[in-house]
Amino acid sequence: MARKKLKLAWITNDSTRRATFKKRRKGLMKKASELATLCDVKACVIVYAPQEPHPEVWPSVAEATRVLARFKSLPEMEQSKKMMNQEAFLRQRAAKLREQHRKQERENLDLETALLMRRGLAGRSGGAVAGLAEAEFEAVTSLAWMVETKVKLVRERMEQVRNQHVQVVDHRYKAEERSVRPAPVVEREKAPAEAGNELSTWFPEDNIGASERSLMFDSYMEHGSQWFDVFFPFNSCL
Repeated sequence: MARKKLKLAWITNDSTRRATFKKRRKGLMKKASELATLCDVKACVIVYAPQEPHPEVWPSVAEATRVLARFKSLPEMEQSKKMMNQEAFLRQRAAKLREQHRKQERENLDLETALLMRRGLAGRSGGAVAGLAEAEFEAVTSLAWMVETKVKLVRERMEQVRNQHVQVVDHRYKAEERSVRPAPVVEREKAPAEAGNELSTWFPEDNIGASERSLMFDSYMEHGSQWFDVFFPFNSCL
């Protein structure tokens, strides 16, 4: 079971305070011994008690004197770098408590603002206008800021969803376009024999035999043909 958190305050009962002092001083000496052993550092503890004429020193007076002499040989800035007395400790603790108080006030204000907004939306306390009229100026200002923040978040979310929808539709349209578009036809390079056969279909006279070609040429070359008369058609007029 975890130990209950101790409230740091001056103990008013004398006997309880003396018992606590002896117990805590013994624990302090033990912690200092563990620190020096585990971390290999030089340390000393000097504790004054109100009812004791001499302080209790750990580990010994001679060792404590050497540690204090080494500490005093340091520059003044180094000596006070991490030094803390009772006043500095109390100031530090007070600053921490003030920060906790401000944080708690901010949380309370956020809760009150959220409650006021819910009451206004639900129409309680005689309607939204009546609920706002009863609220203080600080609460109304906080409510306006919260509403503006919520509206901004909603608009950003709507814009994000809209962009996602546009991206999905664009991606789907491109996929459908790729599926409908016919694949490009790549023509195969034809062999010389295939190219020659194709040319023969365009020029059928190449398929005519040699004997037939010679007869056709001879018929064209008849000396009596008028197409070979250089004076045609002028000679017919003579």
